[in-house]
Amino acid sequence: MKTLAIGLMSGTSLDGLDICFAEFEKQDRWTFQILKTETLPYSENWENKLKNSIRLSAEELLELHSEYGFYLGEQVLQFIKKYQLENISLIASHGHTVFHQPQRKFTLQIGDGRAIKIATGLPVVYDFRSQDVLMNGNGAPLVPIGDELLFPAYNACLNLGGFSNISLTSNGKRIAFDIAPVNIVLNKLAQQLGKGFDEHGNLARKGKINENLLDQLNSLDFYRQQHPKSLGIEWCNQYIFPMLENIEALDSLATFTEHIARQISNVINEYEIKDILFTGGGAYNSFLVEKIKAKTKSNIIIPEKEIIEYKEALIFAFMGVLKMNNEINVLSSTTGSTADHCSGILV
Repeated sequence: MKTLAIGLMSGTSLDGLDICFAEFEKQDRWTFQILKTETLPYSENWENKLKNSIRLSAEELLELHSEYGFYLGEQVLQFIKKYQLENISLIASHGHTVFHQPQRKFTLQIGDGRAIKIATGLPVVYDFRSQDVLMNGNGAPLVPIGDELLFPAYNACLNLGGFSNISLTSNGKRIAFDIAPVNIVLNKLAQQLGKGFDEHGNLARKGKINENLLDQLNSLDFYRQQHPKSLGIEWCNQYIFPMLENIEALDSLATFTEHIARQISNVINEYEIKDILFTGGGAYNSFLVEKIKAKTKSNIIIPEKEIIEYKEALIFAFMGVLKMNNEINVLSSTTGSTADHCSGILV
């Protein structure tokens, strides 16, 4: 049976709201077809609201949770009307991450799913991460269930978004973990130079690698921890950004790009990955991709634009379909939770 679903994804790099309308079908295995996609850039007002949400009072944050939910609902409604979409079974929304502290048993993605349902009149699945955190998991990464069931042709899938995360099969089970910050740091450095992001890595190409900074970055404890493990903005605020404060932005970009490439290639080489699918905005950073290629023997596949940009939104739509069917959509082997489970709140 075919199921039509809409997935919503807002990443930590704040480059906009990704909307993906897709069809899923299960016969021998799950297959998908992406039908319509759109990225809606945030207005300056919304970008500032989401960026500063971590500093709000409890009351202000609750207000934003509702307001952003209605915003998401309205954007989806316009998307549905624009493309005259019909027979939609559900909307699955990742929400926007404000806090992610699994060691303290909480994570928060704002954008109330009930508001999305009120605005659209459609069933909504949201809050995919909290249950996993309550089950002693990291609440991340969640997309490996989609990697395993929708992209079985690749040995591994690497997402280069606000953070880089990888998902692969090792010793017969799916594992996944965050590797290093990517666009959450690169974009901030590019903005210091008057650009929204470092297009194709051209700014980093002009900088010089600061070996002292590179050693400091590569020595951070996180890189020696065993998986499962995940990163959040709090970690960058505590460890990364203070290191970059007194270094010229071009050199910081060059150094941090090298740092990302080293950390990613270390993982690719450790697991001897043959074929790896690259997605996320960082897949367009040709300087970063060149550096990773130079440090590994892996066959790096850069897919078509729709998969690069909308794979995460696609997989959250898929996770919503699995939730609606009461099937497992979170793997304990990737998050560290006590068991595989079916996560998300359906309203």
